[in-house]
Amino acid sequence: MFSLEKSVGFALGAVVLSAAIALPASAKVEGDTIVLGSAISLTGKYSTNGIHAQNGYELAVKRINEMGGVKVGGKAYKLKVVYYDDESTPARGAQLAERLIKQDGVQFMLGPYSSGLTKAIAPVTEKYKVPMVEAEGASRSLFTQGYKYLFAVLSTSEQYLASSIDLAAEIAKKNGKDPSDVKIAMAFENDPFSLDVRAGVVEDAKKYGMKIVIDDKLPRDLSDMSATLTKTRALKPDLLVVSGHSKGAATAARQIAEMKIDTPMIAMTHCEAAKIVDQFGASTNDYLCPTQWAETLSYKGDYFGTAAEYDALFKQTFDGYKNVPYQAAQASAAVLVWKDAFERANTFDVPKVRDALAATDMKTFYGGIRFSEAGNNIAKPMVLRQIQDGIYNVVAPSKWASHEVNHPRKAP
Repeated sequence: MFSLEKSVGFALGAVVLSAAIALPASAKVEGDTIVLGSAISLTGKYSTNGIHAQNGYELAVKRINEMGGVKVGGKAYKLKVVYYDDESTPARGAQLAERLIKQDGVQFMLGPYSSGLTKAIAPVTEKYKVPMVEAEGASRSLFTQGYKYLFAVLSTSEQYLASSIDLAAEIAKKNGKDPSDVKIAMAFENDPFSLDVRAGVVEDAKKYGMKIVIDDKLPRDLSDMSATLTKTRALKPDLLVVSGHSKGAATAARQIAEMKIDTPMIAMTHCEAAKIVDQFGASTNDYLCPTQWAETLSYKGDYFGTAAEYDALFKQTFDGYKNVPYQAAQASAAVLVWKDAFERANTFDVPKVRDALAATDMKTFYGGIRFSEAGNNIAKPMVLRQIQDGIYNVVAPSKWASHEVNHPRKAP
């Protein structure tokens, strides 16, 4: 079993080892090994999540290699990933991506951690026409640049709270009401991620003809949303949606309890990151919180089985994890996409492999993966977990739910 400390040591060792590898400029394969490359955050502010992602990459590589490898042209190949530490710095990430491609001859890339690093690296891989499958950059702006060599397995940011709109419509219909009667209050931080989230909510609300009765920006310091909540109490919306990263979630949870806001549905991002259950206890019951993946989902694939089986294997492989982070799960899914594309292309010719990636349509433990023309995954929804007696249970979309949704929410 790998401990977290050992995995960090492994990661740094891989960086040192990779510096010594001298592949020919045109290399795609070393003997019987397919080489993937990744600049990833092993130090710096993103290092924790970067290591989660690297562990996900390594678990998938190990699993694929143990199960016969990648079959191309009648021959079985193993996978290997060459890592460099981008130090959580976009400029460094771009520099290292260029090094992987130009000096190390890597023709097939895995992504870094975070949208910011992915935004820095994508122009480099595009310039050299090197396909990159990324798992950690959710910003939808990545997929409005016309990139042809960027593919992402995760759901993009505008989808984070869109599922709450679908759920509100579903509940309205169940109660004999028209979804167009649903009233929505919104409060979002003025940052690219939250504004992407807002755009998804607005688009889906428009689809159902729902009325947005409050559309507020959270104050810059994210320390007080009482103005929004005062309006919420007066206008009585059916759904309140909030996105302000961890600090915004904590402020919302605290003030909703203090002001005894009784909105029937409340959905917000970053519930877990803000540790709102630990901080505010039972007052957070029935909040809806989006997630990319959960071990209780009924997703299933060939290499890891179910989401629950992946969860168990990851915990057996890497010590120190009480919960498997979604960053690790989606990183493993990205490696599975490469295996599938190589085998369908049945060649290492880069343009043909790129076209195989574009044609991906597969089921995995992480969910469905099918790319739009822009490169984002359009086969996997965000799911909503509801805090029920302090536990996060998947309640939407209903197809993947492990528990019934509690509605209306019981006000504190």
